[in-house]
Amino acid sequence: MDYTVTFETKCWEGDWKRLLQTDRLRRMADLNDFPFTEKVLIINNVKNYEEVARYAGQAVQNGCLTRYFRVDDHADQALDFFGLSREALGRGYVYSIAELVSLYLCQTEFLLHFAGDCIPAEHGAWIAKAIDLFNADVRIKVANLLWNRNSAQAEHESFEQTSDFFKGFGFSDQCYLVRVSDFRRRIYDYSHPASARYPAYGGELFEKRVDSWMRCHG
Repeated sequence: MDYTVTFETKCWEGDWKRLLQTDRLRRMADLNDFPFTEKVLIINNVKNYEEVARYAGQAVQNGCLTRYFRVDDHADQALDFFGLSREALGRGYVYSIAELVSLYLCQTEFLLHFAGDCIPAEHGAWIAKAIDLFNADVRIKVANLLWNRNSAQAEHESFEQTSDFFKGFGFSDQCYLVRVSDFRRRIYDYSHPASARYPAYGGELFEKRVDSWMRCHG
């Protein structure tokens, strides 16, 4: 069965040129070896949106993207949709709003997100295998690549494994593949003691809230 999947990444003032003026954006998507339905760029906190949008438009024309959007144009609607506020997010707002807006706007069944400074180390057809696990086990809410090549650590932190994946708790906003319907719900008001491990400077940020929700519901 075919599934619709959006590939997305985000940029800000510190990295938009790296994404849009080199081949990094194309490689970031192509290395996943999957026919994405959409390829989306989230533009957030840039000094000259018109300039960034011009390059993003060129990326649409050459097939690297299917669309792009500016976070500020949709932030209020997304917060209302998820029952959140800038005040509730506090310091976590700047680390959360792009991800929340993208989930609010996503039009496919699955969403693959990469932070702008993350990229697969090599080609790998992992997405279809991950979706098979989503469908086989309702507990599974996110799949991601091994971020540090340390398979021994991942195995130690897992409670089950397959030929391709370690199963365990935890969530990272560096890379995540999720079923959109799971994350387009009001799930961002949970807390869990284990989630206190996230950096304090980020406050009650998106990835901490997701981690708490997952742990509270197993």
